[in-house]
Amino acid sequence: MERESLKSRLGFILLSAGCAIGIGNVWRFPYVVGNYGGGIFVLFYLFFLAVVGIPVLTIEFAIGRASRKSTATAYQELEPKGTKWHWHSNFAIAGNYLLMLFYTTVCGWMMYYFYKFAVGGFSALDTTAAQGVFDTLLASPGTMSLWMIITVVLGFGICSLGLQKGVENITKVMMLALLALIVLLAIHAVRLNGGIEGVKFYLFPDINKIQDIGFFNLVTTAMNQSFFTLSVGMGSMMVFGSYIDKSQTLLKESVTISLLDTFVAVVAGLIIFPCCFAFNVEPDSGPSLVFKTLPNIFIEMKGGRFWGTLFFLFMTFASLSTVIAVFENILSCSMEKFNISRKKAVIINILVVAVLSLPCVFGFNLLSNFQPFGEGSTVLDLEDFLVSSIILPTGSLLYILFCTTKYGWGFDKYIEEANIGKGPKIPRWIKPYFKYILPIILVILISQGIISKFI
Repeated sequence: MERESLKSRLGFILLSAGCAIGIGNVWRFPYVVGNYGGGIFVLFYLFFLAVVGIPVLTIEFAIGRASRKSTATAYQELEPKGTKWHWHSNFAIAGNYLLMLFYTTVCGWMMYYFYKFAVGGFSALDTTAAQGVFDTLLASPGTMSLWMIITVVLGFGICSLGLQKGVENITKVMMLALLALIVLLAIHAVRLNGGIEGVKFYLFPDINKIQDIGFFNLVTTAMNQSFFTLSVGMGSMMVFGSYIDKSQTLLKESVTISLLDTFVAVVAGLIIFPCCFAFNVEPDSGPSLVFKTLPNIFIEMKGGRFWGTLFFLFMTFASLSTVIAVFENILSCSMEKFNISRKKAVIINILVVAVLSLPCVFGFNLLSNFQPFGEGSTVLDLEDFLVSSIILPTGSLLYILFCTTKYGWGFDKYIEEANIGKGPKIPRWIKPYFKYILPIILVILISQGIISKFI
């Protein structure tokens, strides 16, 4: 079966950025920035993005581009004979599925709210009733299942059109629309009465906050955010590396994608904090920010139905772009591992993902008594923990070891692949940092993620 390829560099950048840009950019990053010292946190975040996130991203791209394979078979193409690095590929594939088992539900929430705002479903509601919309949604397994299934069918439907005609073309349009929408929404938010005060709270350095939260907490939170924002560690980026040519260095591509991801995360805060300050609402994080706080602000805002519709269209694009990117990886793995056609892989995976996503849906209603991390926790929290705290950092650690030890692919081959093309090169003298410091950082991240959940 002939290997597909992307037709443009822009398509590769927007696809990879679409995979990285997701709900965490909107409902976590701005809140963390605003409460961890503003501009000072952003500086630490950018530092760790440069020294942790981007190096690991170049590694994942290099494995993909050198092997011309997906997560399923890339190791077999590059590993020395007799080694067992390919065992990790099964865990990486499982990570992609596990991510989609809750991400499809969240994407369904975004679509539902976009639909509700577009048809005027929030127009006649007061504050209490608007907040109750989300609680009613969570209590309805039928409604949540419907929007989850719409997400699954739409995502795989786009992928079924092929890499270029479906995934690349449609994601390019979505991502360009997303960037236009977020800039438009930010300009409107900043111009609200009191909006500038929100910008000051968000981005101006605040030494007092650092003293309150502690310097160590600031550093570790910035490190966590910079790493997890790029979704590296389970091969979802690797597949796009396998689809590109060798005209550009992988450091150049990784920096471009990271800056685009950061741009969306930072500008999201320029929507949220000015809106919250303009309407004297305490900014929150997580689902309550997106589905309770912001809808109430849009209801009070002049032209709120229009702005609310645009915001949830932006959120739909942000979440759906990730869904499409990960679905493409799942399909690529299925086609390579089982030697089946794209259409057959689509049909099988629609059924598998839709059925396996139901526990997350039911975790808020029919299975609400299952609380894996104590009162108030759900199936979604368990699945998110397994992906974010175990599979992503552990996978990244294994990719680093694969590319830096003599028992794996080796640093020389990694550097050779990463530095092909135009753009900045990774210097060979940096090998000790890749071989010793990066693994230690990853071990710290893994340990911290487990400790924070159970201790």
